[in-house]
Amino acid sequence: MASSDKPIDLDDPRGAAPDGAARGDSFSGRALGSISAWKSDGAARWAFIWPSVVVVLFLSIFPLFASLTLAFGKLVFQKGRVEIDFVGFSNFTTLLFGTERTHVLGLARSPSPLGWLVLIVVAALVVRALVRSLRSGRVGVGGAIARVAGALFAIGIAWLVAQTMLGEGGRPGSLAVTLFYVFAGIAVTYFLGLGLAILAVQPLPGRRFFRIVFLLPLTITPIGVGYMFRMMTDTGKGPLEPIFAALGMTHYTWVTDPWAARIAVVIGDAWQWTPFVFIVLLAALEGLDQEVREAAFVDGASKWRTFRHITWPAILPVSVTIVLIRMIEGFKIVDMPNILTGGGPGTATQSLTLEAYLDWRTLNLGSSAAIAYILLILVTVIASAYLGWSRRYVQQF
Repeated sequence: MASSDKPIDLDDPRGAAPDGAARGDSFSGRALGSISAWKSDGAARWAFIWPSVVVVLFLSIFPLFASLTLAFGKLVFQKGRVEIDFVGFSNFTTLLFGTERTHVLGLARSPSPLGWLVLIVVAALVVRALVRSLRSGRVGVGGAIARVAGALFAIGIAWLVAQTMLGEGGRPGSLAVTLFYVFAGIAVTYFLGLGLAILAVQPLPGRRFFRIVFLLPLTITPIGVGYMFRMMTDTGKGPLEPIFAALGMTHYTWVTDPWAARIAVVIGDAWQWTPFVFIVLLAALEGLDQEVREAAFVDGASKWRTFRHITWPAILPVSVTIVLIRMIEGFKIVDMPNILTGGGPGTATQSLTLEAYLDWRTLNLGSSAAIAYILLILVTVIASAYLGWSRRYVQQF
């Protein structure tokens, strides 16, 4: 018989517990404690987190399904109630192929020489990017099909713009006008914001004052910006009337010329969004390693080569994000064309969002919801294509 050096306490009715039993009791205690802690954590999640999550999901998902119901239905107002009749794709077919086609897609005519030039340049760039992507060997069958479909979609959009906005006798619809606002606004806003950011990091006197001045448009509401530009573009009694009179533009009105009205909208929108681009790019430029730039200057690199090989790769990821945000906001433009031109002359400055808003005001809720989903699909396709291209472009650096 094996003996143990540990005495047995005869007074203890439980006797001496073996070491294994003690470890088992300790493990059971820890397990029960863990279960209790898990239950308390779960209760805390249910008590504090999930109610907020449910509210957020309700506010996000319910409008999505409600607008989807309206997009495939027709709202009928009856006495004491409202009915929704299911009409299928009728709202979409009316907008794209029916009576509202000229409002959305525009009136197509033969492209002008400038239109052909724009179409050829866009098609060449799209085909070049497609060929390079397919030759990389990193694209599967599904990715290749998606890229070909995206390329055809881009060429189709360019063909539509060339026929309506740049065609002889054509009239652009809200789709082409929205695309003009997006890409023209991105170009003006980004390059102006980048130039101001580069200027603000230079060792110039008063740069802190101008940093504050450049941010002032960001503090004004879009409606305020719209009314301000409506007053400034008034050639008859606005604050810039002496300048317009000196230029012989006293009797000229911006809203009577389609291109002048669109340019006025782009200028007002760019003035509002340039401070956002400026402050983000300024932060990116301030975070650059100045020793690398100084070493490049010591080695004889010019300012352009320093910007091309040092500054640009450093701010490129930030620039991709800025352009994406600016693109999404550009598709939602509604305040500036509504206040500045009212969508005119005719529908020359009417964006998709403004058209959806006008349909909503006239209680044509089915058409308004259908336009919103067309805009959602358009933004998703263009943003996805942009992110795919920008990711490959950033990897080159």
